[in-house]
Amino acid sequence: MDMSLLKYLTTETVTPELKGTNKKEIIEELLDIICKTGKVKDREAALEAILARENKMSTGMENEIAIPHGKTDAVEELVACVGISKKPIEFNSLDGKPCRIFIMTISPSHRTGPHIQFLSEISALLRSESKRKRLLEAKDPQTILQVLSEPA
Repeated sequence: MDMSLLKYLTTETVTPELKGTNKKEIIEELLDIICKTGKVKDREAALEAILARENKMSTGMENEIAIPHGKTDAVEELVACVGISKKPIEFNSLDGKPCRIFIMTISPSHRTGPHIQFLSEISALLRSESKRKRLLEAKDPQTILQVLSEPA
């Protein structure tokens, strides 16, 4: 089933310019982007859910990608954002390499469907080396959305 990532992402929730220099700063920065949507009722609860998930097992994947995420009643529907960092960030990744592409999702505690689907769609998308390269080179939110919206 093809679920459009763009249903969850807008130019306001993607950035080519993350400023954070470590894992915690990046997570806080991504969360701030998501909070700007007005869909997070409790930032602290959301942060706690994301950090708890991160402490269980790092969400740093392979190929410079990290997918910090959490489930909390602070949101009523899945919210997401994408951030690119010019500098590699140490994220305890599976492949031991730092991350530069960050995709955060926060979803309601009681619903798993959209969350799982979003994550699988993202991972399929980012298996493409040319897409990753283009994301890392993106200068503006529009370009990021364009790359993400092309079929994997």
